[in-house]
Amino acid sequence: MLGKFIVIEGLEGAGKTTAINAVTHILIKKNITELVYTREPGGTAIAEALRTIIKKGLNDEPLTDKAELLMFYAARIQLIENVIKPALQANKWVIGDRHDLSTQAYQGGGRQIDPQFLSMLREGVLAGFKPDLTIYMDISPELGLQRARSRGALDRIEQESLPFFERIRARYLELARRDKSIITIDASQSLEHVTHDLQHVLNLWLHSNGID
Repeated sequence: MLGKFIVIEGLEGAGKTTAINAVTHILIKKNITELVYTREPGGTAIAEALRTIIKKGLNDEPLTDKAELLMFYAARIQLIENVIKPALQANKWVIGDRHDLSTQAYQGGGRQIDPQFLSMLREGVLAGFKPDLTIYMDISPELGLQRARSRGALDRIEQESLPFFERIRARYLELARRDKSIITIDASQSLEHVTHDLQHVLNLWLHSNGID
């Protein structure tokens, strides 16, 4: 792979769009202009159809936790094989709004799906493919959901209980501590401070990869 894959993660209301804009600005200043943007679930026709079912449900049929999980991976592998890998091989940089860390946090932490099953599925589908850098925008569930509500109606997952999101945040923080490719940003700060921190960590990471 010639390009780089950078992913922005976080709870609802964490400011992922702000982070994506900041990353874009920094990369363009470094003359990295061949950029591809993705979101998960989504990004291909099949993945977008699955996104609609995941977000809104279908005909009031209950969506089981494992079915939801499998839909996420079906959408993800469509995106990886049809969009992300071709972009990286063409020396383009990919900026992703969510990737597999979301599944580890939401389905593993929030839904409490068996970790062995989750690990087996992840390895079977992704075969070790992962982002070069993940920026996790950390925020309390209370503040994040307050911000999300101010944007409009909440989707099926956003309507879950507060303990659900507390488990997600705990899993995000646990995984970030264990993986040096994940950088945590305090997203509860002012926009100015968040942007400053994003610029700082990304510039350090670019420098460590020989990009000044």
